[in-house]
Amino acid sequence: MAIARCAKLLTRTVAEPGAVMAGLGEPQRAGITALHRSAELTILNVVWGPRMTIMPHNHRMWAVIGVYTGGEDNIFWRRLEGGRVEAVGAQSLRARDCAVLGRDIVHSVTNPLPRLTGAIHIYGGDFFAAERSEWDPETLTEGRYDVEKARRMFEESNPG
Repeated sequence: MAIARCAKLLTRTVAEPGAVMAGLGEPQRAGITALHRSAELTILNVVWGPRMTIMPHNHRMWAVIGVYTGGEDNIFWRRLEGGRVEAVGAQSLRARDCAVLGRDIVHSVTNPLPRLTGAIHIYGGDFFAAERSEWDPETLTEGRYDVEKARRMFEESNPG
């Protein structure tokens, strides 16, 4: 499925947040739930914990993000010599908003709200199998992306 087609479909989908929540349920806990996974396409229901932030990372595939409740603040990063990154831009998404990310984008995400945020993320490949990078939030140095660490971060953002 081409990126433009996914963007159009997801934009129409999140334009009706009530319908998305009727189908997926209202977010109850932070986490990542795979709705579809294949070598060509991964669709996730991503629920961000209150005020949760995840470190800069890449996907090495295109992505389309559509928020159906709450908000995502994205910081976009540029690679520097030596593997570090520096911030170069930002985009705030709220319910009904969609964003398209190219395959080489490095970004970090924050849920700026004191409640859960729900978003559908569509990736042009197998999100869980791809070799990717993450950058340490303190040193901004590159390392191998750790899916299990990311899952723990979501779990730890849940209250109590």
